[in-house]
Amino acid sequence: MDKIIVILGQTASGKTALSIKLAKKYNGEIISADSRQVYKGLDIGSGKITKEEMQKIPHYLLDVANPKRKFTVAQYQKLAISAIKKIQKKNKLPILVGGTGFYIQSIVDGIVIPEVKPDWDLRKKLEKKSNEQLYQMLLKKDPRRAKLIDKNNPHRLIRALEIVLTTKTPVPALESKNGFNALQIGIKISEGQLKENIKKRLLKRLKNNAMINEVKKLHKSLSWKRLEEFGLEYRFVAQYLQNKMTYQEMIEKIQIESEHYAKRQMTWFKREPPTPIGFGEPSKKIHWIKNRTEAGKLVKKFI
Repeated sequence: MDKIIVILGQTASGKTALSIKLAKKYNGEIISADSRQVYKGLDIGSGKITKEEMQKIPHYLLDVANPKRKFTVAQYQKLAISAIKKIQKKNKLPILVGGTGFYIQSIVDGIVIPEVKPDWDLRKKLEKKSNEQLYQMLLKKDPRRAKLIDKNNPHRLIRALEIVLTTKTPVPALESKNGFNALQIGIKISEGQLKENIKKRLLKRLKNNAMINEVKKLHKSLSWKRLEEFGLEYRFVAQYLQNKMTYQEMIEKIQIESEHYAKRQMTWFKREPPTPIGFGEPSKKIHWIKNRTEAGKLVKKFI
């Protein structure tokens, strides 16, 4: 069996629940495609699935990276391909699940990612600039990448600039080889429902100070700066704990930024893979579904 299933969509859209249902029904095992869940210790804020929620379905690419160090798409691709092959050897169905578009694209389209080693001198210079200055630089050098990047994430801005300044080409200098035979299923929910889901999830994570305590614990070994680089919940909880904002401001910021992040995710998913000259037409490779029944029919037909 050389086929894989991909469950993708915006944050808080219900990917995890659907993936478990499909894995149980079609003898599958799950590979996470989430850029924060790869890190050990980033559990509550990243929405990492619990042992109980897994319902004995094996999961891969969770807790594979040390949060002190940066984890790249190239590293993800290597580990994910290895996991897929391992699952296929057991005659089981690999199910790739997540919302990090570039992780998914690296597997499905077999992108050859440019290996650009860290330029520490360049990074030191770029670290002195504000997020807005970094973003404006990237906008001039690579407007396509700038359109999709998180403007408030200095790590990603600096890495994007590092690649474009080193290779003298847009990020990434894409080249494709044969990817996997993949059925891509996208979960589509209304904007109103998505906002409500984000709100409910946030309140659940804040219950009994669970997420705040997680960030406090992480701060014992990680700097505030590093915590803020993880974005969204981690950025604003870290700022709250530094007395840079009130508790209520923290909640409002996480809600608003999560909604903005969801929009950026959809922008990525609704486009064809980027090329050196820009984006193609809205992607026809993804089957957008409104309920689990539609997903089940697609998978049954595919396999």
